Amino acid sequence: MLKIEKLAGIDIGSNAIRLLLMNVITEQNRSQEPSFKKSALVRVPIRLGADTFLSGKISEENKIRMIKAMEAFKLLMEVHGVQKYKACATSALREAVNGNEVANEIFQKTSVKIDIIDGKKEANLIFGTDLSTIITIHNSYLYVDVGGGSTEITLFSKGKIIKSKSFKIGTVRLLDDSKEFKNIWKSIELWIKENTKNLKKIAVIGSGGNINKVFKLSGRPTGKPLYLSYIKNQLEFLSNLTYEERITKLDLNPDRADVIIPATKIYLSIMQWSGANKIFVPKIGLADGIVRNLYYENSEVNKEY
Repeated sequence: MLKIEKLAGIDIGSNAIRLLLMNVITEQNRSQEPSFKKSALVRVPIRLGADTFLSGKISEENKIRMIKAMEAFKLLMEVHGVQKYKACATSALREAVNGNEVANEIFQKTSVKIDIIDGKKEANLIFGTDLSTIITIHNSYLYVDVGGGSTEITLFSKGKIIKSKSFKIGTVRLLDDSKEFKNIWKSIELWIKENTKNLKKIAVIGSGGNINKVFKLSGRPTGKPLYLSYIKNQLEFLSNLTYEERITKLDLNPDRADVIIPATKIYLSIMQWSGANKIFVPKIGLADGIVRNLYYENSEVNKEY
């Protein structure tokens, strides 16, 4: 007999806020690992990073939009019969001087509790997603999640995490072409080269909305990797289009059409620095990790995150 639990994860990022609705299917005797099936994904383009990374605080306008988004998400979860949910906020809210204040007001007005997580927790949640269809025990991988405000990188080899680090560089930040990012680029390069120099057969696993869009534009079958040469050519192709052309010709959302270039640049740079020739794009992200973490922390089954 099957047991079906309806869970949800809310990812409050720097470029958008996402609600992921998931059915978790288990056998009554738990003889097999649960199956996580996506039911729906709702994305709201509230660019909190444009507030935090420029002014240092969340604006009144975006605070009101967040409150309305949480109210809408609560209604959607009620309609879908969600039993448990968890909301996590990343760099835009954790770096805003009024981040905790905004989270508290949202809780008071909507009863949605927001956990403002640090970079390490974010990386662990992202890495907690299912990679069994991609990884092999003999190879090494760099799991790279590029968000609006930060990039989380997890190095794992032979099925075990070797190192993980969060860098303050992301797509929304890079829209402001500041010289301060030169030092961060260099620190990422040094970290990658130092930690991958003795590894062979390394590949990148890309997570995030932008790499998912790049993969969709490629027309490649699900599960197949993109190669370094394609990422190089795609970055050049995207850079030669105007913002308007990326919207009209490639059918990109307005809030995707600008950040897809800095995102592609980050993935390409990490591939080059690590010597990786291919990148896998499994279409998973922080919201998936939030739901898995929510399930296992409320389950009799122990799982490390």
